[in-house]
Amino acid sequence: MKTHTTNYENTFIAVADDTPVMEGQVPPIKENTRTVANIQFELISKNPYRFTSDDILFEVFAEKQDLTESELEEARKQFFSKGQACMRASPLTKRYGWGIHHNAEGKIALYPLGSDGYNQLCEDENLKVVKAMKSNK
Repeated sequence: MKTHTTNYENTFIAVADDTPVMEGQVPPIKENTRTVANIQFELISKNPYRFTSDDILFEVFAEKQDLTESELEEARKQFFSKGQACMRASPLTKRYGWGIHHNAEGKIALYPLGSDGYNQLCEDENLKVVKAMKSNK
């Protein structure tokens, strides 16, 4: 079974051109339910450079599917047996104003739009800088 990945290395995902915000915002919890954006934000903001994009996307899937510990290994194989949308499609980069830096090991951290760190990463000639996907075509 082929394994797909969403991981980047030495890459910065800048916010989408059509993001509605001017600075990074914490995604709100809706109706006492954690959204994809909430889960991603919590995992990455509390653990900078600990997880890869694949780790984050699978963790969101596992939580939404309410998977048990014994189901995780096989579910992860199945999840990555087909292509998944990368963090360029994340609500964090599209809607909430967060850039995502992937270091040399593929581990990720968040940088809020408008911050010095965000601006430095956008200008870093040693990084590949890509834009998040637009919400509207």
